[in-house]
Amino acid sequence: MSGTSMDGIDASLVDFSANKPNLVATFYAQFPEEIVSKIRTLSNPDNLISLKQLGQLDTQLGHLYSQAVLTLLKNTPYLPQDIIAIGCHGQTVHHAPANKYPFSMQIGDPNIIVEKTGITTITDFRRGDIAAGGQGAPLVPAFHKEFFSEPTENRVILNIGGIANITLLPKTQNEKVRGFDTGPGNTLMDYWIQTCINSPYDENGNWAYSGTCQDELLEKMLNDPYFLIAPPKSTGTEYFSPGWLVSKITEKKYLPEDIQATLCHLTTRTICEAIKKSPMSPDRLLVCGGGIHNQLLMNLLREEMSCPVDSTLEYGLDPAQVEAAAFAWLARQTFNGLAGNLTDVTGACRPVILGGIYPGNKYSFPNKLKE
Repeated sequence: MSGTSMDGIDASLVDFSANKPNLVATFYAQFPEEIVSKIRTLSNPDNLISLKQLGQLDTQLGHLYSQAVLTLLKNTPYLPQDIIAIGCHGQTVHHAPANKYPFSMQIGDPNIIVEKTGITTITDFRRGDIAAGGQGAPLVPAFHKEFFSEPTENRVILNIGGIANITLLPKTQNEKVRGFDTGPGNTLMDYWIQTCINSPYDENGNWAYSGTCQDELLEKMLNDPYFLIAPPKSTGTEYFSPGWLVSKITEKKYLPEDIQATLCHLTTRTICEAIKKSPMSPDRLLVCGGGIHNQLLMNLLREEMSCPVDSTLEYGLDPAQVEAAAFAWLARQTFNGLAGNLTDVTGACRPVILGGIYPGNKYSFPNKLKE
C-alpha cells in the first residue's frame, strides 16, 4: 500500500487461515525524494505532465513495490512460492468519481511485480466499483468489519492518511456498515510545512502547536461544499490540493504556523462533525494511519469526542499497517471470487469482485481448456 500521504510503501504479510487475519510480518520502504517529487507533480491538478512521465513512474513504482515484497520476505521464513497472492493498491494519482466520465487512476505496473517476484498479483481495485456506479472508495470498511467489529459496542474506525476516512461499525449485526472520506487528513498540513520550512511532515504536530488556530480562516475552509455532501462520497489530493489551500489564504496575511494550526483544526473538525452527524452514536473511536503520530491532532480528537479514542494497535493491528492488511484481504476476496465492496459505503449498484488478476508462477487457471 502507498497512499495519499505519498511517503512510502507499507508491506504486510497476512495469514487468513484463522478466524481473524493474522499480521505475520511488516516492512516499510520510504520513497526516494525523486519519486515523492514525481508523484506530487503527477497528482497536482494544476500541473501538466506528459504520457512519458506517467509511463516511467508507473514502471518505477512497479520495481519499488517488487523490491518491498522481496525485502519483506527476506525477514521471514517464507519464500515467494509460499505466498498465494500479492494485493497491490498502487499509487493513486487522480481520483475523480464525480466526473462526467468517472475514474480513479492508480499506477505501479503489476506485470513487473509478477516478473520480479513470481507471485500472482491482484491490483486495480477501484475501477470495478466505479463501473457499477460507486465512488470506488473507501474500500477498507469491508476489512474493518471483518477485523474490528465488536458485538458489545458501536465503533468508528478512523484512518488519517493524506485524506481522512471513517467506517461506522454498529454492534447490531443487521445494521448497515457505512463509511466515507471526511476530507483532508495530513495532505494540506504536509504540503504547507514542506513549502514553508522544507520538512516532509509536522513531527508530533510541534509546528502546529506553536501557532494559533485562526477562527475566521477555519470557517472559510469549513464552508467548502464537499463537507455538505451526504455520503456516499470520496475525495482526494486533487481536490484538497495546494491550489485549494492557496485560494483560502490569499485575502489576508497569516503567520505560517497559524495556518498550520488552523489546518490541524480543520482535519479534526471535519472528522468529528462527520461522526456526530452520522446515524450511529459511537462507543469507541479507533485511529490508524500516519495522523496518529500528530499529538495535537490526537489531543483535539479526544477533546471533541465524548467516547474513548484509541489506537488500533491496542485492538490487534499496527495503525501503520491497517491499509496494507486491508488490501491483502481484498486480494483474497478477489482470488476466491468474492465481492470486496460494500454498496452502502461506495454507492455501487451491486457487490463487485474487485481488481484484475495477473498470474504468477503458481497460478492455476480454473477453466483451462484441455489440449
